[in-house]
Amino acid sequence: MLELEDVTVRFDRTVAVDEVSLSLAEGTVLAVLGPSGCGKSTLLRAIAGLEHLSTGRVSAGGQDLAGVPTHRRGFALMFQDGQLFPQLSVGDNIGYALKLQGVGATDRAVRVKELLALVGLDGYAERRPTTLSGGEQQRVALARSLAAEPRLLLLDEPLSALDRSLRERLATDLRAILVETGTTALLVTHDHDEAFTVADEMAVMFAGRIVQHGPTREVWRAPVDEQVARFLGYRSVLTGEGAERIARAAGIPNGGSATLALRRSGLWVDSDGPLEATVTGSVAVADAQHVTLDVDGVGPMEGLASQSKVLAPGERVRVMVDRFNLALL
Repeated sequence: MLELEDVTVRFDRTVAVDEVSLSLAEGTVLAVLGPSGCGKSTLLRAIAGLEHLSTGRVSAGGQDLAGVPTHRRGFALMFQDGQLFPQLSVGDNIGYALKLQGVGATDRAVRVKELLALVGLDGYAERRPTTLSGGEQQRVALARSLAAEPRLLLLDEPLSALDRSLRERLATDLRAILVETGTTALLVTHDHDEAFTVADEMAVMFAGRIVQHGPTREVWRAPVDEQVARFLGYRSVLTGEGAERIARAAGIPNGGSATLALRRSGLWVDSDGPLEATVTGSVAVADAQHVTLDVDGVGPMEGLASQSKVLAPGERVRVMVDRFNLALL
């Protein structure tokens, strides 16, 4: 449905987007994931027609969009602050695009009611945006974006202004809504969990370039290199003898010949574990302990332990390796 070919965006001598090529099938949700300042929001704005392309081409449904203004592309945009009209009711905000399209008041009201039910805000049509919580405002913004049935929904960090627990809950709801409506969407975010929850495909972006693109679970489980692995939350990267010891403990044949990356959850303090280590520190979190370990024959690493364990620096422990939180680079 969407095709980008060697898209480049420059601001004077600064290259914000550098020869990006991507394709997005109809009904698919793609997350462009990267650190702040990597160019992902500029890429989204270029797709929308809000930034001039220095080189390259954006097409939708086989149509080259060069020269097609933003409001003629059939896309909808949703931003992190919602950008609702404060002087309008919730219902009028959602029905705004339909009104511009000439949809009558009765049909608009029916569609607004359907969309409010879809986003879990039944009965909110007469409320003002200023009376809503941040999460409720983002639900209204999503309903407004979906009202005109866009052929592509562009989401620019839509949940980043919300607290962590609310962000996690709305990410799950957003995924369910996009699937239910069959909406093709492109989400830009710096939040790994949000991308993993919402998207079918993930593209990792650094310094204006896409460095890895594929199904979300595949990218998550098999980062292409150390830079991507560390960005995706792999805490330890090993080669040589250290990698060999971890690979053997995980039951991975010949794993020591590769570079290994482990998440913190890849190592667990467990009395049945095959590795031995010395505790160098521990910090309790909500559902576990974050521990730092000096693993025999490997060196300093990060892992987890049950909250029920009392661990002191210098204590000797055994450690289990969870191969499903380990990647061969």
